[in-house]
Amino acid sequence: CMMITIYEDEKDTSIRRLSENLYNHRVFCIKRASDLTMRLQILPKEQRTNYEEEKFHLEPHPREVIWERKGRAAWAKK
Repeated sequence: CMMITIYEDEKDTSIRRLSENLYNHRVFCIKRASDLTMRLQILPKEQRTNYEEEKFHLEPHPREVIWERKGRAAWAKK
């Protein structure tokens, strides 16, 4: 898996492209993490995921956004 640098606008565009179900899951995880942090607690072991089970929701979208941005830049040069 190749790591890529995601800029803020690319991240925002990628998030907008998520399905409603994935978007809601992402928001739930972020809110749960924030809530646990504010209460100075950690996630119980039975609710944790290991790396193999982890879902990388934005994985395909940043590559598409970057490819589209490069295409628009090449088209603008013509």
